[in-house]
Amino acid sequence: MGRTGICYDNAAAESFWAVLKEEIGTRFWPDRATARAEIFAFIETFYNRRRFRIVWGYLTPHETRLRHQREQALAA
Repeated sequence: MGRTGICYDNAAAESFWAVLKEEIGTRFWPDRATARAEIFAFIETFYNRRRFRIVWGYLTPHETRLRHQREQALAA
């Protein structure tokens, strides 16, 4: 991976943009700050909390972060 023409390089990014466009759409916001806030809210409340990753044992990024924090607290 990493070379020109490898189809797997952009798979994660393409998937993210497809979900973002499907859920939020291609609407116009009154200003950049509002757009940023809505997109940030989408990523933090929907995308990162509901999608699963096989490499993380079918946990969401949010669940993975919480598990890591618990393990760090127990190790300390």
